[in-house]
Amino acid sequence: MAVSPESMPENFMDFRAPPPSPIASGRRSSVTNDEVLTEFLEHSLRVPDLILPDRIFPRHKTVETPPRIDFQSLSSGESDSVLKMLDSIARTGCFQLANFGIPGEFIRSVSATAAGIFQLPPEKKEAVSRSLERPYGFEEVHGDHQEAESEVSEDFVWCKDESLTVDMEGIWPTGYSNFSQKMETLSSDIEHVARNILQVLHENCPRKSMYGDDTMQRQDPIGPVCCLYKHGRSFQADQRSRSSGYDVMRMLIRGTDYSHALCFHLCDGSSEFHVYSKKGWVSFCPDKDALIVTVGDRTQVWSDGQYKYVFGWPVFEGEDEDSISMAFLCSLPSSSSSSSSKTSKEKTFSLGQQAILAIILTLVCHFFFYFYKEF
Repeated sequence: MAVSPESMPENFMDFRAPPPSPIASGRRSSVTNDEVLTEFLEHSLRVPDLILPDRIFPRHKTVETPPRIDFQSLSSGESDSVLKMLDSIARTGCFQLANFGIPGEFIRSVSATAAGIFQLPPEKKEAVSRSLERPYGFEEVHGDHQEAESEVSEDFVWCKDESLTVDMEGIWPTGYSNFSQKMETLSSDIEHVARNILQVLHENCPRKSMYGDDTMQRQDPIGPVCCLYKHGRSFQADQRSRSSGYDVMRMLIRGTDYSHALCFHLCDGSSEFHVYSKKGWVSFCPDKDALIVTVGDRTQVWSDGQYKYVFGWPVFEGEDEDSISMAFLCSLPSSSSSSSSKTSKEKTFSLGQQAILAIILTLVCHFFFYFYKEF
């Protein structure tokens, strides 16, 4: 039986098909649009070809040995010595120091005692290894595990910290007390030299940052730091190149761990001394019994970038025995800047203090005015 339109229910829903998808151009089909989209995605998602540098570090070049500056002449403010020092650190970031008042026999005695630290068994070194919570101790051994232990470079970070003394006396009870006493004496002597040099720098630097004094006077949580390095015996040419890469990377990381103003390198007997900076990589042959001084990051900030931060690294070649070098990282304010900073802090008020004082005075004035009107 046929159903007439009049007999259909009133609530019948009128169904309409959705409109067709629009096409960008009246002359193109959807297939053409798909091809354009595919071509766009292929070009936009293509990974570019990256060309990496052939070497990590810039090309190495040998430079003239930095001047050997007499410490006594420098401390007295002799103009010739001061100018030589400023010119040398501006060009290469380092200079050599002579006649600095620390006997060479004592330095060699400390180095010989320090060699005992690296003779401890690996399990004891692991107990006092550096970490985020422990800023001192042994660094991981770097090198091929198949190489002899004597051919591997190691390092140990020493500082004046009671926790380090307790930890080291636990693994080296017979030798650490003597070693620590010698290190404290040598560290005090180095601090005296650093204080005098920073004083000369502060008085003669032609350009200073407005935040320089605060940077130089910032206190370190663990005090002066000394990085002791054991340089392995002579490698073959390929082994020496690979070991040098490990040593340099470790040195670059170490430089960022400990902020400092100056670094003093005790590396008598080294055949070369390498200096790394953003300017490049240079090396020279250090003089015998000379103390090599390199510029730290705080000095770069304090001098407003005139003296660039560099990393120093001694190289020992042709040695039949392991060699020990020491690098003292010092961050001491000069006396003049320290005293002037203290004076300025005593005589000046911050903006916050001035605002509070102004509010208090205003309230007091209102109170007296009200009191005067009422009575």
